[in-house]
Amino acid sequence: MSANPNSGEHVRVGAGASSFTLAYRGPAAPLTDTARAVLFARATMTDATVRSRVAAQLAEVRRDGDAALRRFAAEFDGVEALEIEVPRAVWAEALERIDPVLRGVLDRAVRNLEEVHAAFRPTVREVTTADGVVIGRRPDPLVRVGVYAPGGRAAYPSSVLMGAVPARVAGVGEVILCTPPMRDGRPQDAVLAAAALARVDRIFVIGGAGAVGAMAYGTATVPAVDRIVGPGNAYVAEAKAQVAGTVAIDSPAGPSELLVIADDSASPEQVARELIAQAEHDPVAAVVLVTDSLRLEERVLAALEEQIAVAPRAEIVRAALAARGAMVRVGSLDEAVRFSNDWAPEHLLLAVRPEREDAVLAALQNAGTIFLGAAGSVAFGDYLTGANHVLPTGGAARAFSGLSTDDFVRWTTYQRISRAAAASLAEDVGRFADAEGLPGHAAAARAWGRV
Repeated sequence: MSANPNSGEHVRVGAGASSFTLAYRGPAAPLTDTARAVLFARATMTDATVRSRVAAQLAEVRRDGDAALRRFAAEFDGVEALEIEVPRAVWAEALERIDPVLRGVLDRAVRNLEEVHAAFRPTVREVTTADGVVIGRRPDPLVRVGVYAPGGRAAYPSSVLMGAVPARVAGVGEVILCTPPMRDGRPQDAVLAAAALARVDRIFVIGGAGAVGAMAYGTATVPAVDRIVGPGNAYVAEAKAQVAGTVAIDSPAGPSELLVIADDSASPEQVARELIAQAEHDPVAAVVLVTDSLRLEERVLAALEEQIAVAPRAEIVRAALAARGAMVRVGSLDEAVRFSNDWAPEHLLLAVRPEREDAVLAALQNAGTIFLGAAGSVAFGDYLTGANHVLPTGGAARAFSGLSTDDFVRWTTYQRISRAAAASLAEDVGRFADAEGLPGHAAAARAWGRV
């Protein structure tokens, strides 16, 4: 273990099979320019090669449609003569084939997602600004949305549910799913089963930037959508960014993130488990412990050594810790809150004494989702609590929120004005229009003053 708690960047911890490197260990302030870059430069940025390849693929889809999608399937997925759409009978077979216990878990996830997202569904609101003037705002469900779920060698049924269930709860007219194929040209059974349980309308076995292009522009087989949601790799994220002028997207997305705010009451073993759970996602996942307790920090480091030694995805965990893993020490929980609000994490785990939770929670502003309490594992939110795991990363939580029913409606504003109200508004509106040099506006308003 590192003997110096203020050693700064690239700190070696432990020895042998349990050893790992932290990108940073030390105080929250002052930070060197290098340390600040390591901790805060997390915005989703792709290199020029990725940008140019994605642009080329999107252009191919726009030009060649389904033919481009089949070329991409052969090149990237090893699937020749791809059947782009999955027949509904195949979904039903997959739903019957999957482990009944897993089906029960998927059912439970669907129920919880429906309950939570229905409770927060946007509603019509009206306000009266003066006698006879009523302004209303109405949420209208989108006509068609596209959900992207990563796939290929791995199956992510949770991503299907997180995108499709809130869309259905919001009343979207049609929900389509795009997910990459396995070698046999079809998605994995768990993904198909999740789509069936989430009441997806159509499934297309296409992935990567090509799938995003197909949903944005439409092809002979894949219909164009109004919004694209769901996680993906760097190519998917870049493709969503490039089509954002044509179709709405959820939020900028990048590698997984976790920031833990903990005091000396926290379980070091639990904190270590949570850091490892998020670090195992990706070699550039960002995991940070912020604490006012040097004793807890040392105990978390020891727990990490023990757990990494036996972690099945230890190589990925070590890479993530070396790239963006940190132990940040603060003088108080107030300083921890300031650091967190600046860092703006995707996931924030609050592991402090129960009597301090509410005050700290109230002060936290910029986070995708916050977990409280001794049992508040991020894994529960990833799958089953009913909250959504499609969340902003890379500091985007300063401006973006997690996926919800809000993302699947557009708002229509309407204004009801009585004759009496029009008469009371007419002259003031006329003066306003005169000041802006718009005589037609002034005339239209003043006409009602003579009625």
